[in-house]
Amino acid sequence: MLRYLISRNHGVWEELLPRIEFVYNRVIKSTTSHNTFEVVYGFNPLTPLDLIPIPILYEVLCKDDFEKASFIKNLHQHIKRQIERKVGK
Repeated sequence: MLRYLISRNHGVWEELLPRIEFVYNRVIKSTTSHNTFEVVYGFNPLTPLDLIPIPILYEVLCKDDFEKASFIKNLHQHIKRQIERKVGK
């Protein structure tokens, strides 16, 4: 697929890197059973626009910082257990 994209952009692969990185980070990894965005941010963006902070939306969705931090902490604990199961610890 990468070869196809580069050939369509006449070899200007540097311009494709942000898109390729976004797509790669959305792929569910077999070790964690989550994608990179879920592990790092706690959600799975559908488009790059979902990563742009919107102050009004942020205030509505994340009223309690402690609640958000607790969610991410629990998610990381779940992912750690998943990794340990995959590597056989």
